[in-house]
Amino acid sequence: MFKTINRVSNPPIKPTFVWDGECEFCKYWITVWRSKTGEKLQYEKYQDVYERFQSIPLKEFKKASRLIETNGKVFSGPDSAYRSFMHFRSPINFLHAWYHKYSFFRVLSDNIYNWIAKHRPLMFKLTKLLWGTDAN
Repeated sequence: MFKTINRVSNPPIKPTFVWDGECEFCKYWITVWRSKTGEKLQYEKYQDVYERFQSIPLKEFKKASRLIETNGKVFSGPDSAYRSFMHFRSPINFLHAWYHKYSFFRVLSDNIYNWIAKHRPLMFKLTKLLWGTDAN
Protein backbone atom coordinates (compact mmCIF):
# COMPACT_ATOMS: atom_id res chain seq x y z
CA MET A 1 0.00 0.00 0.00
CA PHE A 2 2.82 2.39 0.80
CA LYS A 3 5.31 3.28 -1.89
CA THR A 4 8.56 1.62 -1.00
CA ILE A 5 11.57 3.84 -0.96
CA ASN A 6 14.20 1.43 0.31
CA ARG A 7 17.09 3.77 0.96
CA VAL A 8 18.31 7.31 0.95
CA SER A 9 21.81 8.05 -0.28
CA ASN A 10 22.50 10.54 2.51
CA PRO A 11 21.47 8.81 5.74
CA PRO A 12 21.14 10.81 8.94
CA ILE A 13 23.64 10.53 11.78
CA LYS A 14 20.82 9.52 14.15
CA PRO A 15 17.70 7.51 13.23
CA THR A 16 15.17 10.11 12.11
CA PHE A 17 11.39 9.94 12.27
CA VAL A 18 9.88 12.29 9.69
CA TRP A 19 6.31 13.46 10.26
CA ASP A 20 3.74 16.05 9.16
CA GLY A 21 4.48 19.18 11.17
CA GLU A 22 1.08 20.68 10.31
CA CYS A 23 -0.86 17.81 11.90
CA GLU A 24 -1.99 18.34 15.50
CA PHE A 25 -2.70 14.60 15.94
CA CYS A 26 0.84 13.82 14.77
CA LYS A 27 2.33 16.53 16.99
CA TYR A 28 0.59 15.07 20.05
CA TRP A 29 1.90 11.56 19.43
CA ILE A 30 5.41 12.75 18.55
CA THR A 31 5.50 14.39 21.99
CA VAL A 32 4.51 11.07 23.56
CA TRP A 33 7.08 9.14 21.51
CA ARG A 34 9.85 11.61 22.40
CA SER A 35 9.19 10.87 26.05
CA LYS A 36 9.65 7.15 25.30
CA THR A 37 12.72 7.36 23.05
CA GLY A 38 14.67 10.15 24.67
CA GLU A 39 17.68 10.97 22.50
CA LYS A 40 17.62 7.67 20.58
CA LEU A 41 15.53 9.15 17.75
CA GLN A 42 15.56 12.48 16.03
CA TYR A 43 12.14 13.86 15.03
CA GLU A 44 11.87 16.10 11.97
CA LYS A 45 8.91 17.68 10.19
CA TYR A 46 8.86 16.67 6.54
CA GLN A 47 8.32 20.33 5.71
CA ASP A 48 11.82 21.00 7.07
CA VAL A 49 13.72 18.02 5.64
CA TYR A 50 12.12 16.86 2.39
CA GLU A 51 14.74 18.68 0.31
CA ARG A 52 17.51 16.87 2.21
CA PHE A 53 16.04 13.46 1.33
CA GLN A 54 15.28 14.03 -2.35
CA SER A 55 15.05 10.32 -3.14
CA ILE A 56 11.71 10.43 -1.28
CA PRO A 57 9.25 12.51 -3.32
CA LEU A 58 7.44 15.27 -1.43
CA LYS A 59 4.08 13.68 -2.29
CA GLU A 60 5.23 10.52 -0.46
CA PHE A 61 6.17 12.51 2.65
CA LYS A 62 2.68 14.01 2.56
CA LYS A 63 1.10 10.52 2.51
CA ALA A 64 2.85 8.87 5.44
CA SER A 65 5.47 9.16 8.14
CA ARG A 66 8.97 7.84 7.46
CA LEU A 67 11.67 6.44 9.67
CA ILE A 68 15.10 6.82 8.14
CA GLU A 69 17.78 4.72 9.79
CA THR A 70 21.49 5.55 9.92
CA ASN A 71 22.20 2.92 7.25
CA GLY A 72 19.85 4.80 4.89
CA LYS A 73 17.02 2.28 5.11
CA VAL A 74 13.56 3.85 5.00
CA PHE A 75 10.39 2.57 6.67
CA SER A 76 6.99 4.04 5.77
CA GLY A 77 3.53 4.41 7.28
CA PRO A 78 2.70 1.94 10.04
CA ASP A 79 6.05 0.22 9.57
CA SER A 80 7.78 3.50 10.41
CA ALA A 81 5.79 3.64 13.66
CA TYR A 82 6.48 0.00 14.49
CA ARG A 83 10.17 0.40 13.71
CA SER A 84 10.33 3.52 15.90
CA PHE A 85 8.96 1.48 18.83
CA MET A 86 12.20 -0.50 18.64
CA HIS A 87 14.00 2.70 19.70
CA PHE A 88 11.91 3.13 22.87
CA ARG A 89 13.77 2.95 26.19
CA SER A 90 11.72 -0.21 26.74
CA PRO A 91 11.68 -1.48 23.14
CA ILE A 92 8.61 -3.00 21.55
CA ASN A 93 10.01 -5.28 18.83
CA PHE A 94 7.23 -7.68 17.90
CA LEU A 95 5.05 -5.24 15.92
CA HIS A 96 7.75 -4.51 13.34
CA ALA A 97 8.45 -8.25 13.06
CA TRP A 98 4.75 -9.05 12.66
CA TYR A 99 4.37 -6.35 10.00
CA HIS A 100 6.93 -8.18 7.87
CA LYS A 101 6.00 -11.73 8.80
CA TYR A 102 2.18 -11.74 8.67
CA SER A 103 0.38 -10.38 5.62
CA PHE A 104 -2.93 -10.12 7.51
CA PHE A 105 -1.24 -7.89 10.11
CA ARG A 106 0.38 -5.76 7.39
CA VAL A 107 -2.94 -5.29 5.54
CA LEU A 108 -4.78 -4.52 8.79
CA SER A 109 -2.09 -2.05 9.86
CA ASP A 110 -2.02 -0.33 6.47
CA ASN A 111 -5.81 0.04 6.42
CA ILE A 112 -6.00 1.37 9.97
CA TYR A 113 -3.12 3.78 9.29
CA ASN A 114 -4.83 5.06 6.14
CA TRP A 115 -8.15 5.47 7.94
CA ILE A 116 -6.50 7.43 10.75
CA ALA A 117 -4.58 9.56 8.22
CA LYS A 118 -7.84 10.48 6.48
CA HIS A 119 -9.54 11.32 9.80
CA ARG A 120 -6.78 13.10 11.71
CA PRO A 121 -8.96 15.91 13.14
CA LEU A 122 -11.40 13.34 14.53
CA MET A 123 -8.57 11.17 15.83
CA PHE A 124 -7.00 14.20 17.53
CA LYS A 125 -10.30 14.94 19.31
CA LEU A 126 -10.57 11.30 20.41
CA THR A 127 -6.94 11.29 21.53
CA LYS A 128 -7.47 14.34 23.74
CA LEU A 129 -10.69 12.85 25.11
CA LEU A 130 -9.06 9.50 25.95
CA TRP A 131 -5.52 10.57 26.93
CA GLY A 132 -5.98 14.22 27.90
CA THR A 133 -4.79 17.44 26.34
CA ASP A 134 -1.26 17.24 27.72
CA ALA A 135 0.86 14.71 25.80
CA ASN A 136 3.64 14.78 28.41
